Amino acid sequence: MKQVMRHDGTEPEVTLPGTAFYHIRAEQTEREYEIRVWVPESAPPASGYPVIYLLDANAVFGTMVEAMRIQSLRPEKTGVVPAVIVGVGYKAREAFPPDRHYDFMMPVPEGELPRRPDGATWPEHGGAEGFTLFIEEQLKPDIERRYAIDRSRQSVVGHSLGGLFVLQLLLERPGTYRNYIAGSPSLHWNSAWIARQQETFASRMLDNRMEIHVLLAAGELEGSHPSGVIERSRAFSEWLNHADAIGVRADFICFEDEGHISVLPVLISRALRFASRD
Repeated sequence: MKQVMRHDGTEPEVTLPGTAFYHIRAEQTEREYEIRVWVPESAPPASGYPVIYLLDANAVFGTMVEAMRIQSLRPEKTGVVPAVIVGVGYKAREAFPPDRHYDFMMPVPEGELPRRPDGATWPEHGGAEGFTLFIEEQLKPDIERRYAIDRSRQSVVGHSLGGLFVLQLLLERPGTYRNYIAGSPSLHWNSAWIARQQETFASRMLDNRMEIHVLLAAGELEGSHPSGVIERSRAFSEWLNHADAIGVRADFICFEDEGHISVLPVLISRALRFASRD
């Protein structure tokens, strides 16, 4: 590890080997993001590296990088192949800045929002479409200019509201990624919108030419949460496997003795193996 000065001139930070970061402003929304990238030391395959787009990079980019760096040394043992990791985060110092509410959520009518435990109002939300366009039309082309990327082996990983965003993408744009990985997805946030999308998902899949793999996961200790995240996630994976949608396969995992936050390291480790499957 080494210390480098941040691009904005603030205090030095420890960086991980093989990583780089830069800021990029979304052309449509003017929102600014901090993009963190890890590139394998090994030369890319002829087709390019697989790529994993990771949400909430402020919280889990380092976790995924270290898990990838170690496990990809012996893919024949771990099942993890070297891939470029693209973390999408924010300049804020918090692990989970309020900006994520806006970026990860579709608009939800005020009356359908769940009650916040402390009774406070929720941060601004409803910008998921603009965030999607930023990733697809601006970030991905930029990454593909900088690095050798295999566009047929793209994965997206999100947790909680990020997991909700991943499943929204799956329903609305099922050919965008090969692997959709949603940990503890907040399916209770936008159940009416999700139900509408489920009605037309099979027909949307008719235009898809690539097999899609979906992983939903939650922690066993989340079972008591009023959101019903375990039951909703299990039901969603079962629906995907019986939705008459050709070319989609879903798995659900409940990690023993893990809660909503403690599930993150084990989820990320499993996500790397899942994203490495042919």
